Amino acid sequence: MQQREEKQLEAAVESLISRVAHVKNALHSFIYKLENEYERLTWPSVLDNFALLSGQLNTINKLLKNEKTPSFRNQVIIPLLLSPDRDEDLAKLTEQRVPVFSHEIVPDYLRTKPDPEVEEQEKQLSVEAARIGPEVAQKQIQTLNKLCSNLLEKLNNPRDDRDSESAAMRQNKPSFNPADTNALVGAVAFGKGLSKCRPPGPVAPGHPGQGPMMSGGPTLQQVTIGGGSSQQAGKMPSSIKTNIKSAPGSMHPYNR
Repeated sequence: MQQREEKQLEAAVESLISRVAHVKNALHSFIYKLENEYERLTWPSVLDNFALLSGQLNTINKLLKNEKTPSFRNQVIIPLLLSPDRDEDLAKLTEQRVPVFSHEIVPDYLRTKPDPEVEEQEKQLSVEAARIGPEVAQKQIQTLNKLCSNLLEKLNNPRDDRDSESAAMRQNKPSFNPADTNALVGAVAFGKGLSKCRPPGPVAPGHPGQGPMMSGGPTLQQVTIGGGSSQQAGKMPSSIKTNIKSAPGSMHPYNR
C-alpha cells in the first residue's frame, strides 16, 4: 500500500513538473516576442498568448484537484543537507537560479506560509472588511462598478471622438479676461485709469523736456534768453525778458 502511494506521488510530481515546464516555455516565448518582435506584434497575437497561458494554468489546477492526485498538502519537505558551497547539480537542475542550498535561502524556497509582515497585513485587511456592513459594502461595489463602466466606455470610444471632444473643450474655454483687455485698451488709447501726478523730486532748471504741461487756460511763463553768469535772474533788464503766451491745450516750445 505504501509503495503504491509512493508511485502515485512520483507520477503526480512528474506530471506536475511537465505541466509547469510547458508554462515556463510559453512564458519564455511570450517574453521573447515582447522584447524582440514588439514592432510586428499585434493585439490578437497578445491575446492568443494570454489565452495559452490561462489554459495551461487551468490544466494544472485541474490536475491538482483530481481525485487520483495525492494531496501535496500532506507531504513534508525536510532539507537533509545545507551547505554554503556551490552545488553544480542543483545549479543545473534549477537552470543556475539556485546555485547554493544554504541556511539563508532555505526559508524562502521551502516556505509554506507568507512572510510575517504579509500575514499581519492580511489580518488587518480581514478586520477592516469585517467592520464594513453589507449595505456599505454593496454601495462601494456599485460605485466601483460604475467607475469601471465609465472607464471602459471611454476606452472603447474611438480616438477621433476623444480628440474632437478635447478640441471642443479647448475652443469653448476662454483664454483671456474681457475686463482686463478693455482696461488695457482704454489705458493705452485714452489714458483711462492712469495717474496724473508727476513723480516726486526737483526739476533741474534749463533742461528741455521737463517744463510743465499747459493743459488749462492761457497762462504766462517767463523765459530767460541769454544773460551772463554774473547777472541774477531778478535783476535782469526787461528788454531781454520775453513773455510767451501759450494757447489753451498747447505745449511750451521748449517742451517739444
